[in-house]
Amino acid sequence: MSAEPIASVSDGDEEVIELVIPPRPDVVSVARLVVGAAVAMDPAFDEERSADLRLAASEACTNAIEAQLARRTGHDDSRSIILRCSLGRERIVMTVQDHGGGFDPDALVAHPEVTDPARLDHEDGLGIPLIRLLSDELEFRDSPGGTTVVMTFGPRPTTGRIR
Repeated sequence: MSAEPIASVSDGDEEVIELVIPPRPDVVSVARLVVGAAVAMDPAFDEERSADLRLAASEACTNAIEAQLARRTGHDDSRSIILRCSLGRERIVMTVQDHGGGFDPDALVAHPEVTDPARLDHEDGLGIPLIRLLSDELEFRDSPGGTTVVMTFGPRPTTGRIR
């Protein structure tokens, strides 16, 4: 199974780009490329902000793939992950939907702040805090058999940046 063709639909003031990917780590780079191309369609988003969206997409897709592969129960490992970018006026809403069984984001173990050297002792569990830092809004929704991560981005970050 490889990444399925990209669907692009225009809905008035919003254009939606959708990519259906298999739960395989080697396709995360395809997701990053698609997100980069989508962001490039809005001149309000500079290269630095485009990098934020590509990184958030990579982290969200990696989490979705890992959750789905960890849950392998017969046919579930072949169900696709859906990456969707909704492009509005100076706003991009990116969603990643999986079939990994879902999780409780409030139950995540807290790690040291990203600027704390003790953070280097943690190899896993950094994706969601990173997505929280990069996105303007972040929401986790239950979806049939999994989770949909909804990330909203404006052309300039509204959260503190690490310098």
